[in-house]
Amino acid sequence: MKKVLYIAVITILAACSQTKDKKTELADLKKQRTEIDGKIVKLEAELGNSDSTTTTKDISVFEVNETNFKNYLEIQGKIDAEENIQVNPEAQGVITAVYVKIGQNVSKGQVLAQIDDKVALQSIAELQTQLDLATSLYNRQKNLWDQKIGTEVQFISAKTQKEAAERRIATTRSQIAMYKVKSPINGTVDAMSLKIGDAVAPGMSGIRVINTSNLKAKAQVAETYAGRVSQGDEVNIIFPDIPDSLKTKINFASKTIDPASRSFEIQVNLPANKKYHPNMLAVLKIVDYQNTKALVIPVTAIQKSESGDFVFIAENGKAKKVVIKPGRTYNGNVEIISGLKVGDKVITVGVQDLNEEDSVKF
Repeated sequence: MKKVLYIAVITILAACSQTKDKKTELADLKKQRTEIDGKIVKLEAELGNSDSTTTTKDISVFEVNETNFKNYLEIQGKIDAEENIQVNPEAQGVITAVYVKIGQNVSKGQVLAQIDDKVALQSIAELQTQLDLATSLYNRQKNLWDQKIGTEVQFISAKTQKEAAERRIATTRSQIAMYKVKSPINGTVDAMSLKIGDAVAPGMSGIRVINTSNLKAKAQVAETYAGRVSQGDEVNIIFPDIPDSLKTKINFASKTIDPASRSFEIQVNLPANKKYHPNMLAVLKIVDYQNTKALVIPVTAIQKSESGDFVFIAENGKAKKVVIKPGRTYNGNVEIISGLKVGDKVITVGVQDLNEEDSVKF
């Protein structure tokens, strides 16, 4: 019996000794692993990279400098003629003559067409006879009055009749002038639909005259931009149908918002140019923001994360992560408000799978 107990005790002690040896061995191995990891980290720091990323990556960079950054508001407008006149007859009658044709240059006051005025001319002849009689009577009565013969009433009556006849003739002559269709401006005949024999009346339009030396580009700007667009702002006008472009300034910006379209009108004076035609399409690119000392980089260089926007810059042969604050973006470029300085080399090509402290070359 004692012998059995002794054997059992020895077996238990052996098992405990074996378990203790395994725990000790595991602790030793963990200690060795910690020491090895420390050596690896130290060697990586000395070599400048880990074994898995020892390859130097090829990149392209954009050097940051101060530049003039402009943001444009692009809207569509059209060319409009300030003097685009529909010439209307002032009298009723039949056209007896047309003196101009389409495309002809005309001056202000030039007669474009003639309306039949025979009846009015006959009235002038009758009135002239009456005026001659009234004048003769007046002259005779005046001679008598100068000699103190006759009454003052007779003299005043003769004078009044003469003056009334003169006024009737003047009125009739003014009416006769209305039978001539005249151009109210200097310009070019752009439309002519009147023909000899056509019956016309006041309000009927048959001739259009345009002054192409006084053209403007007009556009409607949304109410949203009322605080960013004003008179004097720089604007680039593009005429895609010519093609042509023009750099100028806004000459007029309305202060009134159209309640229907919720927009306001802007106008830009255009120089005389035979290529410009009324109602031609015009694209207006208005400078609504400008910074003459802006730090600008390509928008493709910016990376995004949960903590915000950032870029990689090349510094001492390594990739460095820099958190930035972007501003306005236009035409593929973005203004940087903070985070970068002049001379920084922002990595633009090769940013994929790039990590901070990676070796880079450009």
